[in-house]
Amino acid sequence: RGIMDTKKLRQKILDLAIHGKLVPQDPNDEPASVLLERIRKEKEQLIKEGKIKSPKKSKSAGDTSHYPKEIPWELPEGWVWCTIGDVADVARGGSPRPIDRYLTDDSSGVNWIKISDAEQGGKYINSTRQRIIPEGVSRSRFVHSGDFLLTNSMSFGRPYILNIDGCIHDGWLVISPIHTALYKDYFYYLLSSDYAYQQFSDQASGAVVSNLNKDKVADALIPLPSISEQKRIVEKVEKWLSVVDLIDDGKSKMYELADDTKEKVLNLAIHGRLVPQDPSDEPALELLKRINPAFKPSDNLHYDTKLPVGWCLARLEEVAEYGDTSNVDVASIATYNWVLELEDIEKDTAFILEKKNKAAREISGVRHSFRKGQVLYSKLRTYLNKVLIAPEDGFCTTEIVPITASKALLSEYLLIVLRSPYFLKYTASCVYGVKMPRLGTNDAKKAIIPIPPLAEQVRIVKKVSDLMKVISLL
Repeated sequence: RGIMDTKKLRQKILDLAIHGKLVPQDPNDEPASVLLERIRKEKEQLIKEGKIKSPKKSKSAGDTSHYPKEIPWELPEGWVWCTIGDVADVARGGSPRPIDRYLTDDSSGVNWIKISDAEQGGKYINSTRQRIIPEGVSRSRFVHSGDFLLTNSMSFGRPYILNIDGCIHDGWLVISPIHTALYKDYFYYLLSSDYAYQQFSDQASGAVVSNLNKDKVADALIPLPSISEQKRIVEKVEKWLSVVDLIDDGKSKMYELADDTKEKVLNLAIHGRLVPQDPSDEPALELLKRINPAFKPSDNLHYDTKLPVGWCLARLEEVAEYGDTSNVDVASIATYNWVLELEDIEKDTAFILEKKNKAAREISGVRHSFRKGQVLYSKLRTYLNKVLIAPEDGFCTTEIVPITASKALLSEYLLIVLRSPYFLKYTASCVYGVKMPRLGTNDAKKAIIPIPPLAEQVRIVKKVSDLMKVISLL
């Protein structure tokens, strides 16, 4: 069984909530139709006082002629369908231009609320990084604490509740509920539901960037229960979401445990503790001398564990060709199926990378070619642990180094070594550069790695592969 999808679980809770299936209805509650009629009167009064604008088309409570012929679902007793515009005023933000002329560091300035002021996954906007001078207010949209902001472009439809007053630019829509219409948290969860997002998504327009306008949001159809039931729904939603938070926390801990276990497996593998040694195996030293009679095993410098029987230490350059590649003329390449960039390599990815069709000439920094079976090692930010085995010939950026294993070394075993905590510790001690640390070619070649007998390498590779599959399933 897979790990529980908590994102879907959160949406299921919200879905049950807005369908009236999360809490029982109370026949003593005031029907939502009565609430809607009261809202209509309050809205008319606000229009008279000039506090909100009159809608383009007047809609009376109970008049459903402007609703779709087919309602999304049957509502529980006491609920009604209405539009957001029936229970709230919807407006778009505005930007005084050029904005630089209106920004100020003065404490008397007005909060200038930007999308970047909202925390990712957050519920409230509590502060701003910038302010504008009071003269800019008339060229913008002033909003109040308690209003809802909705992103209306790019990642449109994401709601936030304001805890501050300020001005908003035209990347926001503001929804100001009529004060008796909606329980704040109920409306937030409603706007956060897949149902609401789907409506916004279906109505979004724009050839390049999807966006919402205030009329489309005002016309969105929503289910409205009584205020009392809204409060009961919120209480139940938050109870269940707190359980989901606990599950998420448990998942995070489980992922941490899985990462620790993978590191432990790799560490045991390169120290000869994952599979038993076989005295009938040809010792690694004999094989290396047979390949190169001048070979001499390296001293036990930064390898701090006693070697198992049949193993020896060697510098990477003695058992592999590091950077065995040639520069290529990108202009001469039309399209090649295997063009590899750093972002294509994910930590703990499979030994075979996912095939991506790319035009090499469109990839910045493509200079090297690689061959099938070579180990592809990222020398940039080695702590990211990006290592793969090439399934076909292809091209890569200069930050990826092709490595060819000798006859004494399996590419799959070399991959295990390069991914191991042991090798990561070594690279951390010799990388250079602060913002983008990288491993120098000479340091990479001088790295000392443990070499088991070839037959044991086969057993190690199989055992590691089997264990990684089990960890991934967990």
